[in-house]
Amino acid sequence: MDSTAADRFDTGRFEASRTRLASLAYRLLGSAGDAEDVVQDAFLHWQAADRRRIRVPEAWLTKIVTNLCLDRLRSAQVRRERTAGAWLPEPLLEGDPMLGPADTFEQRESVSLAMLTLMERLSPVERAVYLLREAFSYSHAEVAEMLGISESASQQHLHRARNRVTAARRRSGEVDPASARRIVEEFLAAAFSGRTERLVALLTADATAVSDGAGLAGTLLRYVTARRIAAVVRAGFKPTPAKRRLAGGASEVHYALVNGAPAVLFVVSDRVAGVVTFDLADGRIATVRGIAAPARVARLAETWRRHAPGTPLVAQW
Repeated sequence: MDSTAADRFDTGRFEASRTRLASLAYRLLGSAGDAEDVVQDAFLHWQAADRRRIRVPEAWLTKIVTNLCLDRLRSAQVRRERTAGAWLPEPLLEGDPMLGPADTFEQRESVSLAMLTLMERLSPVERAVYLLREAFSYSHAEVAEMLGISESASQQHLHRARNRVTAARRRSGEVDPASARRIVEEFLAAAFSGRTERLVALLTADATAVSDGAGLAGTLLRYVTARRIAAVVRAGFKPTPAKRRLAGGASEVHYALVNGAPAVLFVVSDRVAGVVTFDLADGRIATVRGIAAPARVARLAETWRRHAPGTPLVAQW
């Protein structure tokens, strides 16, 4: 095989792993844009390597991507951004290949916005060990080799990560899709009609809400208690000329699945202007997230443009 043919063959081997590598990087970083950058950096490493000495390309590439992600998570800039209170995971529309494998509950949970947010409580190494074991089913021996640690250290990191995740997450199992949609539709109906008591009844007692303020506030807006959230939702979902100007016009409101969870998209002329996602627990809404910063919804909006939308829940907002 001549050198040109060999390069094409090796490029093909890398491309065969690209989607899996991107889904790992997204889980580690919570950002599709950063994940794409890491995968491109990994490709440069792959091109520069003596590929004849790489016995298992998938494992080698996974190690490179994981460590590139850890370098980013440890960087001073990322630490400043994420401790400044303005960080939310980047939402992805159902069907985006970056969501990756979804064969098991652990794989589906690992890409939820709730879990991506929860990952911020773990150290970079704990995060990597947890995801490589829980979502990608690598053995402790494989994880240890990828991260340059001992097997016992991998086991200890996993134990600490599991304890932190278990203590912080609300695990109520997977929600029936029809029930999830019904709850969201009831929530929207109550929000648009201004029925505060119905909104309160649809929220858990310890519900939380968070918004990126369309990227204008400089920090996340957080709300607690069902009654406070209901009041904020009533005001936020009330259409006004100022909101329509900010969105670029009147919106259609569509139901969608985002990171595996029920959501509504505010769509202006086939452009997603914002998304509201819902975490459900025991038949009620436990978390409401509003994301409208243009950079954070750009990939979701691009996926939506390739999507065939159904009838909107609200034809004009």
